[in-house]
Amino acid sequence: MIRALWTAASGMQSQQVNMDVIANNLANVNSSGFKKSRADFQDILYQTSKAAGTGGDGNEVPTGIQVGLGSRVAAVQKVFTTGDFQQTENELDLAIEGSGFFQVELPDGTEAYTRSGALKQDSTGRLVTSDGYPIIPEIVIPEGATAIAIDGSGTVDVLIDGESTATEVGTIELTRFANPAGLSSLGRNLYAETATTGDPQIGTPGEEGFGTLSQGFLEGSNVNIMEEMVNMIAGQRAYEVNSKAITTADEMLQMTSGLVR
Repeated sequence: MIRALWTAASGMQSQQVNMDVIANNLANVNSSGFKKSRADFQDILYQTSKAAGTGGDGNEVPTGIQVGLGSRVAAVQKVFTTGDFQQTENELDLAIEGSGFFQVELPDGTEAYTRSGALKQDSTGRLVTSDGYPIIPEIVIPEGATAIAIDGSGTVDVLIDGESTATEVGTIELTRFANPAGLSSLGRNLYAETATTGDPQIGTPGEEGFGTLSQGFLEGSNVNIMEEMVNMIAGQRAYEVNSKAITTADEMLQMTSGLVR
């Protein structure tokens, strides 16, 4: 009977993590480039009272007796499906149509990766993220630029005041991984490379399987509110059922302790 208490408690703990993941997805429904997470569950240890195939009278028992001890969270995986595109008409907003990440440099000199293309200019004209992290390779918009054009292959052209022809100032590159689900989330729409992602592959947008860039658009979150609400209801009911199992096991224990010889 005590086993039922701990088994149901493990189910409640698993559903609590599931609700935490769903809540974070919903909280970031309007975060540019955000990728939703999904909790994966698995059963845990089993107690075997009788193994299959055993038998004392020469007969083979086709099935044994195994009782499971509950569930646990096996992984919380990022789902890198493409979010909806939102037109902003801002010349520094970029959306990646396909696979790839923008590479940025963190203050400590390490690299991070993002799908959020809401770029800005800092005081020196560099293209940076909303947190001021410069993209790699560095792109500097010269003073006096009146218009910025970024084509699908990442080429950045600017029109300088007083000139009649555009000037190319650089090319935005993309990075991709063999296993993007292995990326470590840093917050602020940033991801870091891990041992399971594979080596970063750097390339030009539109070539060798990389996505293309769309200027004046942002990739929205890939969170589906209706799907998350359904998952929330299912998780709530699973939590409720497990709590009911604990209550039932407690009542059975109470009946047992009340037996009189």
